[in-house]
Amino acid sequence: MTFLSSHSHAKKFIRFWGIQANSTSHAERFIAALEGFLCMAVVIFVTRYFVPSDGAAFLVASMGASSVLLFSAPGGPFSQPWPLVGGHLISAAIGITSAMMISDLLLASAVAASVTIFAMHYLRCIHPPGAATALTAVVGGPAIRESGYWFLVAPVGINVLVLLCMAILVSYVFGHWFPGRRYPANSKRQ
Repeated sequence: MTFLSSHSHAKKFIRFWGIQANSTSHAERFIAALEGFLCMAVVIFVTRYFVPSDGAAFLVASMGASSVLLFSAPGGPFSQPWPLVGGHLISAAIGITSAMMISDLLLASAVAASVTIFAMHYLRCIHPPGAATALTAVVGGPAIRESGYWFLVAPVGINVLVLLCMAILVSYVFGHWFPGRRYPANSKRQ
């Protein structure tokens, strides 16, 4: 195998997996990570204040995935406020309902994920981490199941509200140095 041939195979392999060149500056990558750190710290602090940590989750893990979207791709369509809020809250409601109505864990999980996808499409709030929120409501254990629809408010609602407020705040703070990182994408800044 010649060098050119192996190089061609490597390019095909990279293209197949969707690996693309990243033109994001090192400073912007650092700022995204810093924003994610600050945001998750505040989400945890605020949610702990409102949600007792007596076995029930006070932080929904899918919020970490949402922070990746919000701070790595703040202008992306899945990162905007309605997909963030609607995607998580609607998905949580679907997950809770699935867990309450379907006793088989596998079937409840499949129904929650598929109905979440369907609902997010029709309500125009596609936010992939929302599907994980729906699954958390189904497989998250007895403490989450026992909380019922309260899970929608605490921790999900609190997590999402703080995440959204922090995304807007850090965009305002860092937007002076990185004007292309404004959030929400259609906000105007002078």
